[in-house]
Amino acid sequence: MKNFNINNLLRDNIRNIKPYSSARDEYKDITDGMLFIDANENPFNTNVNRYPDPQQVKLKRQLADLKGVSEKNILLGNGSDEVLDLIFRAFCEPNRDKIITLPPTYGMYSVLANINAVENVEIQLQSDFQPNIESILEAANKQTKVLFLCSPNNPTANSFEANRIEELLHKFKGIVVIDEAYIDFSKEESWLKRLQEFPNLIVTQTLSKAYGLAGIRLGICFASEAIISVLNKIKPPYNINQLTQDKASERLNTMETIKEEVSTILSERELLAEKLKDISLVETVYLSDANFLLVKVDDANKRYAELVKKGIVVRNRTTQALCENCLRFTVGTQVENEKLIEVLNQL
Repeated sequence: MKNFNINNLLRDNIRNIKPYSSARDEYKDITDGMLFIDANENPFNTNVNRYPDPQQVKLKRQLADLKGVSEKNILLGNGSDEVLDLIFRAFCEPNRDKIITLPPTYGMYSVLANINAVENVEIQLQSDFQPNIESILEAANKQTKVLFLCSPNNPTANSFEANRIEELLHKFKGIVVIDEAYIDFSKEESWLKRLQEFPNLIVTQTLSKAYGLAGIRLGICFASEAIISVLNKIKPPYNINQLTQDKASERLNTMETIKEEVSTILSERELLAEKLKDISLVETVYLSDANFLLVKVDDANKRYAELVKKGIVVRNRTTQALCENCLRFTVGTQVENEKLIEVLNQL
């Protein structure tokens, strides 16, 4: 977007805030043999008796090399939900500003809007699960600060067309957040490759899905240095604990294994989709760019309850827009997928 000035979008109190400076912010050069009595830490070594690096330098360096971006373009959060909440707090004035979301989509956008007293303007996806560009732009005004695009989308599993996203990046006069939690399973390229073109672009990713680290809660925010600088000012000083940093760093050193696991999930996804199409109670298996399938059945509430009785828990999405009688199946192991097919055939 041309003539983009981040200061025109920031809340006044955030623009003028003086961030908290932690002990590890003030002195960063930790070397062996130095005596640290500055942070009121317990002096007895437990391997975690010291505060963690508040800027996660080592981990950011790994991610920067992996993703092909500068460390200055990265902010880490306690899960992607913390990253999303920081975006609300930086740009959206409570009881005044608005966001736009495109249901059916990830439910936390709406929850965070309510928590932060920000109006959520919902523009439903079209029947093909693509954004309605005209309606989005018509709904936006000076108080509309952020547009959330989940691509690949949850629960529909599809990616939004690149030309539609690009048009929104050019024409929406606010921050465009592209949530790429499932990008590792997609045939589409990440918008990280075009981060420098769009100063109003924020891309969020996670280590919870393809990297198999949902339990450590690590979300990643990629944006311009200006946006990252703002979010750094308002994040908690030690928001990423040492155990999370260590485990993430360890896992990132096993990229060949991760790629093999993703490849297996993709193969299983295609096999599962084909087998589901042959089951009588299944009406539609939607195309997927994620690690799950959205499947329309004859009666979602009934089938969900029957599956639970058989010891299989899926996600019932029938109450979501455009998802009547739809169940969401996460792609599991070969054994798990075969068990699902077996039980569905019995039903």
